[in-house]
Amino acid sequence: MNYPQNLDGLRWTKDATTRAGYLIFDRPPLNVISFAARAQIAQLIAAMDEDNDIRVIVIRGAGDIGGFLKVPRDGMHDLAWNVAAPERAKKPVIAAIEKWAMGVAFELALACDFRLVTESSQLALPEVNLGMTPGSGGAVRIAHLAGLTRAKEMIMRGRRLSAREALDWGLVTEVVPEGKLDEAIGCWVNDLAARPAIALTGLKRILNSTYDTPLHVGLELEGQIFEKLRPSPEFRHGVESFLAKKKPDFTQF
Repeated sequence: MNYPQNLDGLRWTKDATTRAGYLIFDRPPLNVISFAARAQIAQLIAAMDEDNDIRVIVIRGAGDIGGFLKVPRDGMHDLAWNVAAPERAKKPVIAAIEKWAMGVAFELALACDFRLVTESSQLALPEVNLGMTPGSGGAVRIAHLAGLTRAKEMIMRGRRLSAREALDWGLVTEVVPEGKLDEAIGCWVNDLAARPAIALTGLKRILNSTYDTPLHVGLELEGQIFEKLRPSPEFRHGVESFLAKKKPDFTQF
């Protein structure tokens, strides 16, 4: 695996027991994500996606404003590609948000499969307050997830959402009590890591395509992936375990 070196405000680790890989924002006090770190985030996620010791990826932490003015013209038109790394990953990616996620941190979380937040979390794309628009896919993803009317009201006013409002809108997966985020991460990691990786990859591809393809194309993709996975050892093991009334162990594959 080609893990990047000389990380800019980032660090990573992996847990051999749970088989989780952790990408951690580590620039106190606000864990800002620099422009340079965006490419490193994409590289780290790609490396974890190819690491056989990792079955689930977790992103933790909470953007550098002044640095954006120093980048040459047309130097930032592709920001969404780096931030979309969790979406491209074959493995499930969890975003864990404590307190707040603003700007690119929220855009990165929106590209993940699951978003866990604490009760006091606040979420926003406040770029309009700087005379700018979101540039890393956040506006489009919120419109897809929450609907165009809600997206316009939130983003065009630069408004912050509470954790509960974001849950009601379908922007987050779970709201957990303060101090319980680590416990919630552990539950999600254990659950996903115990499931068949090949089926999760197929499901992620199917579900991520639903907003981009007509219904008949989505149905065709779902059928093709089903047929591709039908001869897999994971499926055979699952069926045999079911018939034997045993709990399947997909971690052996």
